[in-house]
Amino acid sequence: MTALRLLFTTILVAMLGIIGWASSRCALFDIPREVATHPWFIATLFDAYFAFIAFWVWLAWKEGTVAARVLWLFTILLWGNPAIALYMLLELARVKRDGGTLDTVFTAKRPGHVKLPAILFALAVAVYLLGAKNILFP
Repeated sequence: MTALRLLFTTILVAMLGIIGWASSRCALFDIPREVATHPWFIATLFDAYFAFIAFWVWLAWKEGTVAARVLWLFTILLWGNPAIALYMLLELARVKRDGGTLDTVFTAKRPGHVKLPAILFALAVAVYLLGAKNILFP
């Protein structure tokens, strides 16, 4: 369990650092056309988003409400790996707090809380709107 905590903490910190670095270098939607239309860029985006959806299918099975499932879907699609890493860190923390085993992370269903995914979704929308300011307000 310690190795998983370290893995997902590393992913979360690294991705937030990379996102911060990229944000300081250029606006979110200022991807040059030659990059955005490159076949490997497109393939990589499809690969990432299919992985996000695959993870979400498992998460949707775990979460007990439609609202939590939908909010987590949009949160994962907007935040990607940082959202996945945060979800996993929360699941691992619950195991320790609840006295369960690692099996409960992967097999136990949850009641489906919406507060965290709602906050993350709202934050993602704000970030994307700020990133699109050059498109929305030319």
